[in-house]
Amino acid sequence: PPGPPGAPADPAAPPPRALGPPPQGSAGAAPRAEGRPSAACPEQEECSVSADTVLAPLRAALDACRAAVQKQVCNDIGRRLTVLEDAWAQGKLSAPVRKRMSLLVQELQQQHWDAADEIHRSLMVDHVNEVSQWMVGVKRLIAETRDLPGETDGSAAAEPATEPATEPEQEE
Repeated sequence: PPGPPGAPADPAAPPPRALGPPPQGSAGAAPRAEGRPSAACPEQEECSVSADTVLAPLRAALDACRAAVQKQVCNDIGRRLTVLEDAWAQGKLSAPVRKRMSLLVQELQQQHWDAADEIHRSLMVDHVNEVSQWMVGVKRLIAETRDLPGETDGSAAAEPATEPATEPEQEE
């Protein structure tokens, strides 16, 4: 270790930024003031995202994949979703991560694969320390759900100016 954990080298220096998300509250605050949501995070929306709101659709997507995807792959995704669930239950996920996971699930449910992938990438870039153990499973789940038969409608709708516009003109 570079030095004693409680002794900062320069009290006037800004905190290091590459170590993860900013702390929730002051340095000496108790972990997650559950009874005071306004103190823990000012935006009520971010606080109100429940684990079940995110995990239930992810597990439903995994169940939908089971018939078409290798058992080993499904089991790995399931294990990673359990890691996500545990981290959520233990209060280890910051409000921005919970909020973005809620958005990712909404995009997944609407079959907006590219949008779900983009949220996944932003989480990996901005919150890698928080999400690295389970996000691989979410990414694989997005990919496998996208590849399911009959699950391609959302991508076609997300890119309206592709083939359907040229088909009617080919009548001669």
